Amino acid sequence: MLGSVVALAALASQAYAHYLFPSLIVDGTKTAPWVDVRMTNNHYDRSPVTDVNSTDFRCYDSKMNGTSQTIDVTAGTVMGIACDQTMYHPNVVNVYMAKAPEGRDVADWDGDGSVWFKVYEIPAETDGGKSITFPAKNLPGVNFTLPKALPSGQYLVRMESIALHDAEKYGGAQFYLSCGQVNVQGGGDGTPGPLVAIPGVYTGYEPGILIDINWPIPKNYTQPGPPVWSG
Repeated sequence: MLGSVVALAALASQAYAHYLFPSLIVDGTKTAPWVDVRMTNNHYDRSPVTDVNSTDFRCYDSKMNGTSQTIDVTAGTVMGIACDQTMYHPNVVNVYMAKAPEGRDVADWDGDGSVWFKVYEIPAETDGGKSITFPAKNLPGVNFTLPKALPSGQYLVRMESIALHDAEKYGGAQFYLSCGQVNVQGGGDGTPGPLVAIPGVYTGYEPGILIDINWPIPKNYTQPGPPVWSG
């Protein structure tokens, strides 16, 4: 009986150390959980995605119907993606967006194909092997500016936190992610890119994904994925 209690406590502690991204921040206000963000498969157990080739690597919503409401945002303004607690692990962040095809409701679109571009990132910081730090660690979410040149239309916004505490082995990096749905208004005539497919953007062998952050301390860190498109 005592062993079962200890095991349950350990599982609960592990789950609490994991985190979710259930809300957007629009006009300075955090939206209710899983309203403008697609509910993820791990909304209860908080387990991360570790297979970068899985279709769940896109929005992690295969068991949850994959739709939510779509909220209006304005190009050139700041929006955010909120964590349900903090990004507890040493991690780096990427934020991707993908525009739904013309005439297609983003709520009925899965983001398939080479349609994703990066709009924000928070990498690790190094100083030649003396230390490695993670500015994203313990943040309650991220805020970023939607490029003014971003064309108007409906988009998926994909939050990706890559926890690296066990990343010294292939498949050890833990991806915490979700996809929100936004309708961009007042946009420009930019051409976002480079465009990538998700899954497909990573192999899992990238030096920023397959990495031992403890020993030897990395001399530098290479953020995975394409460069940020700022418009």
